[in-house]
Amino acid sequence: ARQAEVKRLFRPIEELKKDFAELNVVIETDMQIMVRLINKFNSSSSSLEEKIAALFDLEYYVHQMDNAQDLFSFGGLQVVINGLNSTEPLVKEYAAFVLGAAFSSNPRVQVEAIEGGALQKLLVILATEQPLATKKKVLFALCSLLRHFPYAQQQFLKLGGLQVLRSLVQEKGMEVLAVRVVTLLYDLVTEKMFAEEEAELTRETSPEKLQQYRQVHLLPGLQEQGWCAITASLLALPEHDAREKVLQTLGALLATCRDHYRQDAQLSRTLASLQAEYQALAALELQDGEEEGYFQELLGSINSFLQGLR
Repeated sequence: ARQAEVKRLFRPIEELKKDFAELNVVIETDMQIMVRLINKFNSSSSSLEEKIAALFDLEYYVHQMDNAQDLFSFGGLQVVINGLNSTEPLVKEYAAFVLGAAFSSNPRVQVEAIEGGALQKLLVILATEQPLATKKKVLFALCSLLRHFPYAQQQFLKLGGLQVLRSLVQEKGMEVLAVRVVTLLYDLVTEKMFAEEEAELTRETSPEKLQQYRQVHLLPGLQEQGWCAITASLLALPEHDAREKVLQTLGALLATCRDHYRQDAQLSRTLASLQAEYQALAALELQDGEEEGYFQELLGSINSFLQGLR
């Protein structure tokens, strides 16, 4: 009865296509649209504006997991990855934009991207002189590729990814990317920690993914590359949101960087200044009737960090 009701209410797609064909209206599937956009982007006769427009439209479609997987099934993913080699900064920027959307929470696409050389190309762009807008999108793609993909994280470390990010946050004019980099590092550190905790709780000692995480020697690499000092220095940023993210990362690195933090006089002064600032702001929140306000949470994070340093 249910099927009969559906058939009564809706017409078959083939019948609709026939009607539209008679009206000279063509219905394209997502796959057909993506093939057309890739062909437009890859055509030597397309102008720069047409290529960028094709990538912009393509990004909309690859947010959907199935579409992103279809993109590599017909070779479109590799075409976009190759776009990272372009001499045009805008092409690099929008190619990275598409890739970041396609990689997000999509393991099959992440694997294909690693095999297609995407990681190396992304790191090269971050390590060379490029416009800020390009590096923003490339960093977005890198974050999407690394998250929840321990094999990519291993390759990232082997390719000197931490050195590339260190140079990026210290590069003049790229300060706005520093918090994004620190947030990525926080995510990677806690991701591995949660994977190990979950394995311990479930008593699974040798699942493949856990073994991959155990080969990601991220904390030693961060310590060797001077990230204890870099992260501590970023706490002086003026934005509250930035400070919140830096505090999170400082906490995640505490066990590794405790000795450095204890000896860092500038960090001690910054923490004391922020503690006083957020005590005053938290008091104002309480006066306004906010018992669990934003600044009280930040003050709690500072106090917890100071407690952990003792």
